[in-house]
Order: sequence, then structure tokens, then C-alpha cells
Amino acid sequence: MLALLTSLAVAVGCLGVAAGAVGTLGDADNGDDASEPDDSEDARDSDDSDQYDYVVVKDGTGDYETIQAAIDGSKSFPPDRIRILVRAGVYDEKVEVHAWNPDVTLVGERAGETVITHDDHFEKIDRGRNSTFFTHTLKVRGNDFRARNLTVENSAGPVGQAVALHVDADRASFENCRFLSHQDTVYAAGEGARQYFSDCYVEGTTDFVFGGATAVFENCRVHSKADSYVTAASTPESEPFGFVFLDCELTADADVSEVYLGRPWRNHARTAFLRTRMDSHVLPAGWHNWSRPEAESTVEYAEYDSRGPGAEGERVSWATTQTEDEAGRYSKGNVLGSEGDGEWWDWEV
Repeated sequence: MLALLTSLAVAVGCLGVAAGAVGTLGDADNGDDASEPDDSEDARDSDDSDQYDYVVVKDGTGDYETIQAAIDGSKSFPPDRIRILVRAGVYDEKVEVHAWNPDVTLVGERAGETVITHDDHFEKIDRGRNSTFFTHTLKVRGNDFRARNLTVENSAGPVGQAVALHVDADRASFENCRFLSHQDTVYAAGEGARQYFSDCYVEGTTDFVFGGATAVFENCRVHSKADSYVTAASTPESEPFGFVFLDCELTADADVSEVYLGRPWRNHARTAFLRTRMDSHVLPAGWHNWSRPEAESTVEYAEYDSRGPGAEGERVSWATTQTEDEAGRYSKGNVLGSEGDGEWWDWEV
């Protein structure tokens, strides 16, 4: 199986140079791939291994052979950022960036060829009603985490809840990454936690972006693989923002035609799409109340300048269309806030 995954990853990486990376779990549509990670530019950040503290290589020629070993070998609460370069390959492991490992940077050589994969899912974990939260492939708990040029995959298949990325760290950012699974692909969690995804590709079936964090997705492609729901926010009542999608693209497999933008995992869910192109798989109603009419008066579902066939039709009455002035509150700076004199989400190698 590992050999098969390796060959698939290499093949996907080669395709990514020509047409943008696609998911190894299934075929993406043949539409505009401009929002997907671009492998042709990824290597610019990994040519010089001297700028990294550790290099991970599967064949043993680096400092570590596994990503987890590199993280475990890093200093706890370091005075300076720990930079880890992960060479191309398929790393079949369950990885956790611990709370005592803040300021960690993971950089892959190419998003389509540096793959972290595992196959845990709800039934396999078998730890009761909360089994979902143990299914992750990559779990990030250390604050100020950075990732670039990686694929994070839960390869369990369409078998129920199977998380690829579980992040409950504050000030975590992901650039040019791919997140692949079916149900519950990205769990963006942590009350008050702020997370930023730029130029990423996320695919899944049901609630595949879910959780209670404040998270901005900018210039990302969000790809549905089944008739279901894209988001399931559980925003705490005290938080002004939940999930915010800026200048993104919503696409789907060819046989997918009935997808909702979101439903409320908890009653104060907040989700907004601004200047997002939506293909025809998005239903005119847009949003679903999860069979809880009482949530309609407490959720905040908003759109501004939605485009494409999925933006047509009449949305549910309890969702809002923002004016230009109202949409200004969803700026990246206002949603994520800043720290000190700079913006924490700015990339640093």
C-alpha cells in the first residue's frame, strides 16, 4: 500500500506542474485550477537546506526519517523558530505538534509530492461518541505554527468521520497546502484561536471544514466530492467571526449537484463568503438549519459579491447579503487581528 501511495504522490506531483495539483483520493473536476497549490513554484523555498534546523528524509540521509521524530527532537518552548524541511515522499504517520512545541515551521519540497497520510476513522478508533477527534493525520496544538507546500491526507475513504488536519493552535498559518479526506477533512478548532489558510486546496464530502476557530481561507479552492455540506461551524457565542472565505472558488465532482454552503454545528455558527466563485453544485437556498429552526435566529451566515452559477437564486431568509460597507468588517486584518507591529500571518521561513 505504501508503495502504491508513493507512486500516486509522484504522479500527482507531475500533474500539478502542468495543471495544478489534484486530490489523490478522487478526481477533481476539469475546471480552472488556479486556486490549487502550484508545484512549479514550491521548490523555491527548499533549495537551501542550510536555512532549516532539521531535514526529514525517508531514506535516512537527513536528520530524521519521520516528521514526528523531528518534532519530538525539537526544543520545547524554543527561544527561536524551529524550521523543519520535509523532503518529497509519502510519510505514513500520525503527526502531532505538541502544545510545548510552539513556533514550528514545516516546509515540504512540493505540495503534490510531500505527503503526510494516515487512515484512522471513527469506527477504527472506536472510542465512543468522541472518536472523531482522534482520527487526525496531522494535529497542531503548538501556537504560531507555519506549514507550506504539504499534502495532509486521511486515506480512510468514504467511511464516516476521518480528519486530515486538526488544528486548535492560535496564530497558525498554512500556505500552498492540500487537505484531502471525505467527511470532516479540516477541523479548525480552539475557542479564540485564529488560523489562516492561503492558496490551499481542501476537498471532502460532509462538513469538511468544521469547528469553532476563527479561520480565514484566502484564494483557496474548496472541492465537494458528494451532495452534502461544505462547512459546519461551531463558533462560540463570544467570538465575532467564525469561518471567512475570501476570493475563493467552490468546485465539485461532475456528479455532485446539491451542496449547501454550511449548516450550524452549534447555534451561533458564523460563516461568510466574500468574492467567492461558486459552481452550479451550490444550491440556491445556500444554507441549512440542521433541522433546528431555533438556530436561524442565532447563526450569522453572510455573502458578498458571490459569483458564478452557484450564486444565483434566492438564499434562505435568515442569511444575509452584505453591502460593500458591511463587507469591510471581514477584512483579513479585522478578522485575524495583529500582534505587535506586524501581522502574525505574514510568512517567515
